[in-house]
Amino acid sequence: MPDLIVSVSHRLSQDEALRRIQTAVAQAKIQYPDKIEDLREDWNDYVGTFQISANNQQVSGTVTVNPSDVTVQTTLPFLAMVFEPMIETSMRYELTRILT
Repeated sequence: MPDLIVSVSHRLSQDEALRRIQTAVAQAKIQYPDKIEDLREDWNDYVGTFQISANNQQVSGTVTVNPSDVTVQTTLPFLAMVFEPMIETSMRYELTRILT
C-alpha cells in the first residue's frame, strides 16, 4: 500500500500547532460519528500515530508537528488509491485551515 505524504507550512509556535491539530482530531470524533467508525491516536511529544476506520476502510499514519510545518504520512488502502488526488487536496485544505 503506497504512502501519501502531505506537508503544510505554518507560522505558529510548535506547541500551538500541536494543540490545534489535537483539537481538530477531537472535534472530528464528535462531529462525524456517522462517518468515522473508529479513530485512535497516540502522541509522543510532537509526533502522533493514528488509525482510522471509515466506510469499512482502514487508514493509518503519522502526524509530525515541526517548528515550521506539519507533515501527515498515511498508508492508503489499495481501493482508495483511485481517490488519492482528492484525498491529498482535502488533507492539504484542512491542514491549512487548522494552521491559519
